[in-house]
Amino acid sequence: MSALQLSFLPLKEPLGFIKVLEWVFSIFSFATCGGYSGKTELVVTCVNTTYPDNKTIQASFMYPFRLYNYVFEGIGDKFCGEPWPAFHLTGDYSSPSQFYVAIAVLAFLYCIGALVLYLGYWQLYQSTSKLTLIDFIFTVIFAFLWLVSASAWAKGLTDVKTATSPQNIAEYHCKPPIKCNPGMESHMGSLNISVAFGFLNLILWAGNAWFVYKETNLHKPPPSHIEEGHGNIPPPSSM
Repeated sequence: MSALQLSFLPLKEPLGFIKVLEWVFSIFSFATCGGYSGKTELVVTCVNTTYPDNKTIQASFMYPFRLYNYVFEGIGDKFCGEPWPAFHLTGDYSSPSQFYVAIAVLAFLYCIGALVLYLGYWQLYQSTSKLTLIDFIFTVIFAFLWLVSASAWAKGLTDVKTATSPQNIAEYHCKPPIKCNPGMESHMGSLNISVAFGFLNLILWAGNAWFVYKETNLHKPPPSHIEEGHGNIPPPSSM
């Protein structure tokens, strides 16, 4: 292992500069998804004239979106003259969200390791064919994983929006003598951004695969070593 030689020159090349962008975008990806919390709201009315009443109930939810764990709150034990049952959100969308965040965290860690190698051991990286090949293989794998995870999370986010929509809950989950009207809906701008970052990461990693490929022996075979003074000079003919 060669000694550490810190140099920022690799950052001026596409290989290093794009790796920094991948590192930054991976942070945004898991932060915008993993740090989300929101709420959905309903206005419930008793249609029984004996117990006229209006209440606003809310259910808070957050990553990883196991929605069945979250209950609407804001009503006591009874409403409309009857016991008020626990009113849960429905659905479990933890798999696509956790898979997406896991890929983002792994990409973040890999970028740190790759940048340490680029900035501290650049000469070793360029002169060792196994390191460049391993880097290329992992870059291709991460590009594929970003495609799968971003697509899965885009579908999962659509399902989360449907399951937490006050309009859908009011229409399908409220029955007489209780009438539900949709209330305020949670803003999911950060989750939309997380999906966008997922596909941006896909573009970055797929594009960077070309620059990593150019460093491998697959693109530039190692030069043949010819001893000086011998080379292809034919042996002297015998007299």
